[in-house]
Amino acid sequence: MDRIDLFRIFARVVECSSFTRAADTLGMPRSSVSAAVLELEGRLGARLLHRTTRKVSTTQDGAAFYERCLGLIGDVEEAESLFRQTATPTGTLRIDVPGRIGRLIIAPSLPEFLDAHPGIDIHLGVTDRAVNLVEEGVDCVLRVGPLTDSGLIARPIGELPLINVASPAYLERHGVPETPDELSAHWAVNYASPSSGRVEAWEWIEDGVLRCIPVRGRVTVNSAEAYIACCLAGLGLIQIPAYDVKRHLEASELVEVMAGQRAAPMRMTLLYSHRQHLSRRLQVFGDWLEKLLKHELL
Repeated sequence: MDRIDLFRIFARVVECSSFTRAADTLGMPRSSVSAAVLELEGRLGARLLHRTTRKVSTTQDGAAFYERCLGLIGDVEEAESLFRQTATPTGTLRIDVPGRIGRLIIAPSLPEFLDAHPGIDIHLGVTDRAVNLVEEGVDCVLRVGPLTDSGLIARPIGELPLINVASPAYLERHGVPETPDELSAHWAVNYASPSSGRVEAWEWIEDGVLRCIPVRGRVTVNSAEAYIACCLAGLGLIQIPAYDVKRHLEASELVEVMAGQRAAPMRMTLLYSHRQHLSRRLQVFGDWLEKLLKHELL
């Protein structure tokens, strides 16, 4: 096996902490991955990995060699990409995006991208959970909000505006709040983070400062669909990305309130690993996605 291929396989095993997961992401038999690492250890004359039934971890030599591997792999991929920048991008791109953005914005627009780039195929994952790029073989993910990932390249894509809305039935019953000071007399549909379970406070920007207060609510949900459905049912006020309720606003099923006291917009970021940063297909997809989201969401 080619030496750089051995390096790539070893690096993937380290990142996945598993021969099986590495084999799955590489599309190789597990036995071939294991044999490649053994061959590499034989060439180097050093043990690179501690192997147990549950997990694979690097030895001291393995950790040092892994860091060197990343640099060598990057150098090779940079050299290979020198003449690709003007070439037609080809190959399969595995991406993962938040649920409603994927369903409402990206999926309906994909024919445009695929027509423009006939050499690229898309594996589209649509989920609101935090995807591990390396372990799950994903090339890039779109994240909305604060980032917790380390060791990944982050490409800012734009910001997602949030608005305050309520149903006409709710406003007829409880009145229209004009400022956040009036929220003590109102109800909200509470949103609990699916990952942490923490209930989000009501937020707004005042004189350039982010302010927040809890607003009473009798219903707590953990999905955007339920959040909007409860608001439509008149159960309280919500703060929501504007694109999420665009058609409900156009149909007068929901009404924006406190337009001058919106929450801070949420950052949108495309994340990918260092080994993907020179991928031509990833570059063209990122450019297309940024343009699409700015057009559709801003």
